[in-house]
Amino acid sequence: MGKLTVLALRGVLVALLAGSLFLQAVMVPLLGRDLDRADTDLAHPPAAYLVTVVLGIVTAQVVLVCVWRLVTMVRRGTVFSHAAFRYVHIVIGAFVAAALLMFTLGVLLAPGEAVAPGIVLLIGGAVVAILGVALVVLVLRMLLAQAVARDVEAAQLQAELAEVI
Repeated sequence: MGKLTVLALRGVLVALLAGSLFLQAVMVPLLGRDLDRADTDLAHPPAAYLVTVVLGIVTAQVVLVCVWRLVTMVRRGTVFSHAAFRYVHIVIGAFVAAALLMFTLGVLLAPGEAVAPGIVLLIGGAVVAILGVALVVLVLRMLLAQAVARDVEAAQLQAELAEVI
């Protein structure tokens, strides 16, 4: 990866992380206030919705931090190592957790008349999409495993060649 690409990606990651912190610090409390004041037919207390939303934001932040670490490893040329798997596993786990949280939000919103059934259906579609992203990352993890194995094999062959010479 070129320096400009890494710099651009890090800029995007910083902007997304700053936006997620803004959501946690400003928008979630405002949402909580609106839920407390609103005279809606929500089947569950507002805290259940807020906890689900905050945990969802945390999963996004975890993914952003892990991608930052992986980009750092790419820049240093150490991404084809076993250390990269730790971050990839965390990303996969975060996407699965996000899908579970989105499903939980759908379950919380489903009973009652406060939310249209179409919204709950859209949330179900988002759950499938998030799980799809987790599967894509899993496939990329398998590609990383193949690349690491080839890198180890190349290093062994290079060491053998150095002994011969």
